Amino acid sequence: MGSSSATHDRIALAGACLAALMFGLEISSVPVVLPTLERVLGADFNSLQWVMNAYTIAVTTVLMPTGVLADRYGRKHLFMLSIIAFGVASLVCGIANGVPLLIAARAFQGLSGGAMLICQIAVLSAQFQDPGSRGKAFGVWGIVFGFGLGFGPIIGGGIIALSGWQWVFLVHGPIALLTLLLVMGGVREASTGGAQRLDLVGIVALSVSVFSLTYYITQGAALGFANAGALAIAAVATISVPAFILVERLSPHAMFDFSIFRIRPFSGALLGSVGMNFSFWPFMIYFPIYLRSALGYDAVATGLALLAYTVPTLLVPPLAERLLLRYRAGIVIPAGMFTIGLGFILMKIGVAGRDPGWMTILPGSLIAGSGLGLTNTPVTNTTTGSVPSAKTGMASGIDMSARMIALAVNIAVMGLILTGGIRSALEQSATGSLRASILWKAAERIAAGDIASAKVMLSPTFMPGLDDAIHRSLARGFGSIMLYAGLSAWLLAVLSWLVFGRATEREAGGRPGV
Repeated sequence: MGSSSATHDRIALAGACLAALMFGLEISSVPVVLPTLERVLGADFNSLQWVMNAYTIAVTTVLMPTGVLADRYGRKHLFMLSIIAFGVASLVCGIANGVPLLIAARAFQGLSGGAMLICQIAVLSAQFQDPGSRGKAFGVWGIVFGFGLGFGPIIGGGIIALSGWQWVFLVHGPIALLTLLLVMGGVREASTGGAQRLDLVGIVALSVSVFSLTYYITQGAALGFANAGALAIAAVATISVPAFILVERLSPHAMFDFSIFRIRPFSGALLGSVGMNFSFWPFMIYFPIYLRSALGYDAVATGLALLAYTVPTLLVPPLAERLLLRYRAGIVIPAGMFTIGLGFILMKIGVAGRDPGWMTILPGSLIAGSGLGLTNTPVTNTTTGSVPSAKTGMASGIDMSARMIALAVNIAVMGLILTGGIRSALEQSATGSLRASILWKAAERIAAGDIASAKVMLSPTFMPGLDDAIHRSLARGFGSIMLYAGLSAWLLAVLSWLVFGRATEREAGGRPGV
């Protein structure tokens, strides 16, 4: 009996780990594909942003209600459905012959991926009742999840080199099938039967707010930020936030219990979640474009270069755990975010030099990745460990939602800053006049990696120095988003430190040092 149960637990853990691997790969391997999508599918800069944002916004939408659905219909059943949906969505992404279908499939992939992520956590918590075995299970799960995030770029680059961009998505079909078989054979069903109703109004209000804000940032330049339509979208985003807060305060089935924010360690750690996704992760979307367009790397070389950015996120967490035991989270988390910011400032200095190259941004990449490794695990431990056990699921959902919302918004913000920096540099280098709309479109083409078509648009205005002008514009644009990322991380580090204050052991959920 005991041996059979242990075997089922190992099979369930294997299934959860494969699901985590797929989710991690879909965040970190897809950015390497974006320059290829621009060339093969004719995707413009805004479309490339939405290939990523459709996924992240959809994940955000489904995170909070998934726990309620799992409690009502069973964690195993919902986990299986989410795996099937993720596999199907991945196959549609791989066979997409146009950008609209790819974006729609990415949104469906995000919905199923978000549900799959929450189900992994719920299944492992229910499957491993003993605290010791549960800790080991989550340790293995975290390593596999981190592997997907850390090595996604080189895996994506290798897939492109060996087969084609489609297989970055298609590979999840057979993995999803194997994951489904493992879950069917190993996971024990668990449901409460009396789960609360879904907070549909809150879900809609939050989703509309995030989508509208992201749409305004990405499309505002094309529409005109003062355009009536753009302002209407901004107004919807602005109104949706207080509407969401009001709904959550009045609803008997609210997703958010706002009293949880009065717990200082929770709120301080949550600022760490936001800080990582104001800086490290959204820049991951644009970093491959710099490596390919400015430095001339191919897909494999780009993936290898990105390892310096991502691998420290896997190597540093054990050190972060030791520091968390010795010092309180109110020191470790702000210090981690400060380190992320320092890495970006060093990268900005590296791209602004006379002869920028991989070696000039290597130190900053390593330091930023190390800062992420110092921040991530303490943030997760503190957000869940500082609240009453009855609210751990809600705390985890809020943490994940904060990360995805910050990621979606900052993918858009960084894209706007990048394009604006490129446009400003081009305008200063131009030897003749060029309409502002053409200049902006050329800047978007350069930001997307489509240097050839940008040259066609700019050649009437620029004389022989066009290549140098484009190279300088890329350095200016990427330097701008590196500065934004660095200063954002530093600002949120200070805010986190102030919010933590001198949290007591009782506030931290009884864990010394927090």
